[in-house]
Amino acid sequence: MSIDAVPVHGEGLDDPSTYDVTADADATAHALMDELLLHPWGQVSPSVYETGRLVRLAPWLAGHEQRVRFLLATQRPDGGWGGPGGYALVPTLSATEALLTLLRHPGDDPIADTSRASVAGAAGRGLDMLIGFLGSADAQDIPDMPALDLIASSLIRSINQLLSDSAASRPAPLAPRWRDTRLHPPAWLDGARLAAVRAAIASGADLPSKVFHALETAGEKASRASIARLPSTGGVGASPAATAAWLDERTASDPRHPARVFLETVVENHAGLAPCGIPITTFERAWVLRSLARAGLAPDIPSALVRSLEASAHAGMAAAEGLPADADTTSVALYALALVGAPCAPDALWSYETDTHFCTWKGEQGFSTTVNAHVLEAFGQYLEMVEAGSAGHTKSAPRYRATRDKLVALLCDHQEADGRWLDRWHASPYYATACCALALARFGGEHATPALRRARRWVVDTQRPDGSWGIWAGTAEESAYALQILAQTRPGPAEDSESIARGHRFLLRAAGDLRDQEFDGPALWHDKDLYLPSAIVRAEILGTLRTLQRHHLGTKVC
Repeated sequence: MSIDAVPVHGEGLDDPSTYDVTADADATAHALMDELLLHPWGQVSPSVYETGRLVRLAPWLAGHEQRVRFLLATQRPDGGWGGPGGYALVPTLSATEALLTLLRHPGDDPIADTSRASVAGAAGRGLDMLIGFLGSADAQDIPDMPALDLIASSLIRSINQLLSDSAASRPAPLAPRWRDTRLHPPAWLDGARLAAVRAAIASGADLPSKVFHALETAGEKASRASIARLPSTGGVGASPAATAAWLDERTASDPRHPARVFLETVVENHAGLAPCGIPITTFERAWVLRSLARAGLAPDIPSALVRSLEASAHAGMAAAEGLPADADTTSVALYALALVGAPCAPDALWSYETDTHFCTWKGEQGFSTTVNAHVLEAFGQYLEMVEAGSAGHTKSAPRYRATRDKLVALLCDHQEADGRWLDRWHASPYYATACCALALARFGGEHATPALRRARRWVVDTQRPDGSWGIWAGTAEESAYALQILAQTRPGPAEDSESIARGHRFLLRAAGDLRDQEFDGPALWHDKDLYLPSAIVRAEILGTLRTLQRHHLGTKVC
């Protein structure tokens, strides 16, 4: 069956009469862009890790009982929290340590006495899970999450101290079997980097700005960290946990202190809970604008959005105040600006170039395929405009061209044997593969053709029976990435049409109303914990639906 045979209404659709992309997509895109201005700190899902840190570090903050109930309600049957496999380590450590803290001083905490048994039971199940996991997990089982070694090392130490305190207390809040039990970190969690960070803070040394995002790992030393300038938001390192750790008793008691106001604002806006990274202002705006513009869905962009991105285009952009500037945010913003007719030279990206690749930020220890794909888009798009005489100076073209070619070869070399790409900033290979394949399809030329053919084949081969795609289960977000690969790369074999048709039907069913700010989906993006950036994901899905409508289905798609 060709994609043209997909029914406009009817078969396989939950509600076949309510969503007309031609009529609704532009309005939905405008609503999404308006949200970015109405909610300038961004739309991010709550985090078990970060919420657990507030239970531990800021019990005085409004919503404490809500946070405790959230931890109890989100524990899995196996005793863990968070995503599958290694993704459970950080949230489970955080939640378990927070619950153990509640049991330490009976009567000092506002949780009801009747819930103490529930707290103790949940803490015990968390300990069981952690003991089993730490005893068997290898370093290769642990995802490449920011500051994971710092977080895990600090929380294991704290949990062991709490267990020691519990064993000495009367009455003991935990079952007797925990009296002599301790968590034993594996060899790959030796705590060396944590010791170095804590020593640097104790000595008053200047810290790299990225360290502040996980300042809570410094323990009692966190409040001594010297911050040259508190961001205008009041948040330390764009993190509720880091902010709560930095506050000392005096500043925490000041209701007008910017850091306390930041924490109160965060929990008020998230039903008492806390996301991993907040605000995500520039990151969210760049990704949403790029996704909508690439699909032709940004004809009347609010000028305030464009100005906010242009303001730092020449110096490098951070995802938000309190975080270091990075090549990922900068390159996506530059590409988005070029797509909407406000091009800026990508020269700010040179400072992230290494001998082999572009790093996310200076001093990065890992490597990101998607960052290099986004840098390729920024250079490739601007180079085309330079060559067309619509931007920049032609004297820069040779260097831009050499960088483009270098990045094309780099991405092709990092493709997995089965055709996918993997990345350190997202759990799903469909995200990484979409980023790399779309950049190569647009700017890779004939050199990229074999890689794109392998990517398309991998996408077709991994489609689920219901038409979806996903690493753990079929999701609207990952299906959108898969469909982008099939719809926007080189034409594939005829059977791709059937795959697109089935995926399209699934996406229409799963997407729901993309104007709904309560959009729900799995957390797949990497920070200290997995998170869902709702507006970004909705923009990706909307852009995919419009792309399919424009290129394959005529005017109505559902």
